[in-house]
Amino acid sequence: MRYLVDSAYPGHKASTLMILLPGATCLPEDFITQGFVQAVRERSLDIDLMLVELSFEQIADLTALHTLHRDVIQSVASQYQAIWLAGISIGGYIAMAYAHYYPGQVKGLFLIAPYPGNRITTGEIASAGGMHAWQPVDIANDDLERGNWYWLKHAKNVEIHLGYGSEDRFADGIALMEEVIPAARVDKVPGEHTWPVWQQLWSNFLDQQQARWETVQHPDRVAKS
Repeated sequence: MRYLVDSAYPGHKASTLMILLPGATCLPEDFITQGFVQAVRERSLDIDLMLVELSFEQIADLTALHTLHRDVIQSVASQYQAIWLAGISIGGYIAMAYAHYYPGQVKGLFLIAPYPGNRITTGEIASAGGMHAWQPVDIANDDLERGNWYWLKHAKNVEIHLGYGSEDRFADGIALMEEVIPAARVDKVPGEHTWPVWQQLWSNFLDQQQARWETVQHPDRVAKS
């Protein structure tokens, strides 16, 4: 699994690792060109970043979850006080699936316009009367979509934040998630399923959470792959 690393400052490990998972057809480098890394560094946050590539094949056969666990998270878990996953669209979908399949490995998730699954799944939940009323049965181990929703309904010991645009093409499905996420952790802004909206959500999230992460004053950082 290919990834890029951007350290808070050279020669030291930050207290927190944030792993960024891109949307479909996006690359780790997009988090750099779209200003996600710069937004963290402008705030001098004590956060190391890992920008991970997700291939369609890895997502389709679920190997993305196991490779992320084995080659990325397990290899660095002992070096950090906390690990977070932040995922855009299909990256948010994978972030939920990882927290479901590997409980206790991450402290928190930031789901940015997460892909909610197909309309059959979201329609089933909506027809039941929403997340609180939905009582699924017979969820197969490989039913990642319904498994994600079931996990979200019962999620414990992980802090979940959600952000999306009000005109996002997945907005109806994403809105169902709000029922089980505290309102203070939901950010809904004007816009569609686009980078400018995701940039705004990322900035808002960093501003909201800045007090929890110590700042560092080491301007000479290095980025490596």
